[in-house]
Amino acid sequence: MSVIYILLGVSIVVAIVFFAAFIMAVKNGQYDDSYTPSVRMLFEDEIVKEKPKK
Repeated sequence: MSVIYILLGVSIVVAIVFFAAFIMAVKNGQYDDSYTPSVRMLFEDEIVKEKPKK
């Protein structure tokens, strides 16, 4: 039964470490995308449908 408490404690510590690493990556701009907006118009293949006039 004590093994469950140890594993629970370790898993919470690991989860906190991964969450802290994620927050640091977001604050450092790891997920900022500066390339896609500049080429977005080149990849849009959808046809814009006009609304029918009444």
